[in-house]
Amino acid sequence: YLNDVFTVTVNMAGLPGMNVPTGLSSDGLPLGLQLIGKAWDEETLFRVGGVLEQAAGFTAMPQMVTKKAA
Repeated sequence: YLNDVFTVTVNMAGLPGMNVPTGLSSDGLPLGLQLIGKAWDEETLFRVGGVLEQAAGFTAMPQMVTKKAA
């Protein structure tokens, strides 16, 4: 829950926000870029997010980690 500090304030302010996948870390963990738009301007946010997503060329899927029951 510690990462909520990065998203809660945007939600409370009523601003649109999104996370665009940008690649994987050296450990194989997903990396993303958080975008925050102007109030009531989701259209611009989606356009910018789409352009950044295409420019990043992110296509990799991280490996899923599953725990086996003991």
